[in-house]
Amino acid sequence: MNIAELKDNLTNYTYPQRRALVFISLIGVGLALFLFTTTRGSAEAQEAPMPKLSIAPIAKNILVHVAGKVKNPDVYPLLQGSRVADAIKAAGGAKKGVDLGEINLARILVDGEQIYVGYQPKLSTSSKGGTGKKSYTGIVNINRGTKAEFDSLVGIGPVIAGRIVSYRNQNGPFMSIEDLLKVSGIGAKTLSRIKPRLTL
Repeated sequence: MNIAELKDNLTNYTYPQRRALVFISLIGVGLALFLFTTTRGSAEAQEAPMPKLSIAPIAKNILVHVAGKVKNPDVYPLLQGSRVADAIKAAGGAKKGVDLGEINLARILVDGEQIYVGYQPKLSTSSKGGTGKKSYTGIVNINRGTKAEFDSLVGIGPVIAGRIVSYRNQNGPFMSIEDLLKVSGIGAKTLSRIKPRLTL
């Protein structure tokens, strides 16, 4: 039955019959809408949100050797990103009267390095000119040496000696003696001349 036939048959119904048909149709449409909205809402409610996994980054440990004039010299595990001050604190702190002015306490540590606290250079008395001036004549550890020790090397004056200490404080310990070439004012010839008195 097509729409035209349905329209023709509709005119054959009485008014109460047509009214009843319209009423039944409205009920059917309303029921369909009700079922559509309720079933859709329940389906959406049943869909649980996907859980979000939050994985915290694993903190990496480094090993640092704290030596010298500290209360408990030893190798200590520290969190990556720790600073020199943290290493000295882990070793119980510096002993009484130790000057930490030559150490950059804010420098970030690297794995496997050594922090030497309270290093005292060995001095010898020079009698040149009768002045009795003390100068260092021993082997210089490039990661512990003071400005005075570097100044005692042939061809290294107080300015370059200061640059060596400043470079070490800012960039961390030297990995090799050749790393001194990174310091402004030290060339290959100068390094070869002072290398016999250097150690790592």
